[in-house]
Amino acid sequence: MELEILGAHNCESRDAKLTSLLIDGTVVIDAGSLTSSLSLEAQQRVKAILITHRHFDHIRDLATFGMNAYMIGPVNIYALDSVLGVISTHLLNEVLYPDFRNKPFPDKPALKFCPLEPNREVIIEGYAVLPLPVSHNVPTIGYQVTAPDKKSIFYTSDTGRNPSSLWEAVSPGLLVTEVTLPDKFESFAQDSGHLTPRLLKQELLDFKRVRGYLPPVVTVHMSPHIESEIKEEVAQVAEELAATITLGYEGMKISI
Repeated sequence: MELEILGAHNCESRDAKLTSLLIDGTVVIDAGSLTSSLSLEAQQRVKAILITHRHFDHIRDLATFGMNAYMIGPVNIYALDSVLGVISTHLLNEVLYPDFRNKPFPDKPALKFCPLEPNREVIIEGYAVLPLPVSHNVPTIGYQVTAPDKKSIFYTSDTGRNPSSLWEAVSPGLLVTEVTLPDKFESFAQDSGHLTPRLLKQELLDFKRVRGYLPPVVTVHMSPHIESEIKEEVAQVAEELAATITLGYEGMKISI
């Protein structure tokens, strides 16, 4: 399994892109920077897109991807039913952009919406995908994705502190999670359902207590204008836990 980080940030600039992950060139998790990161040829290899929640920085490029998939679809979009409803009502609504569930032809649309149930594993393009609720300020699911060779990742998406039951449900070879803000903004992070390095440390301690090990960790959704502070504090957490924690970046590739 190869993971490529298309976007690793919560804000966009010339050097920072919105959150999006690509697995083995075919399965995307979150679409913040999907089309802005991939060539048309690479986009044509995408077979499924998993969306974690409704926030714009995670769904934005569904619109432009739908246009690019106009004649090659359908590509399946997986998410909670409530999230698919938000996408159809507020994004692909024939006002901002076409409803690609019915275009170019009703019997051959560009996009097909596939609702998911939390805690129920499904097979998507040969991968076992387990959607699990995580703690954020809107309904959000993280995804454990397991390849046929049993290599797996767990991506929390945007999250705050979680109950230990989350870690009881996963056993990934790689953990991709978020660190949005440095520790000085911990109160704001908690109120908005995000992590700081100190909160990440607590999450990882819970993971190790429950699972008995710590996988390599990659962080995304960093705030780029204060990323240097986050980097220093994450490095301290890694040292204290004797853990491998790496800040993700655009174009980063990881073999699992």
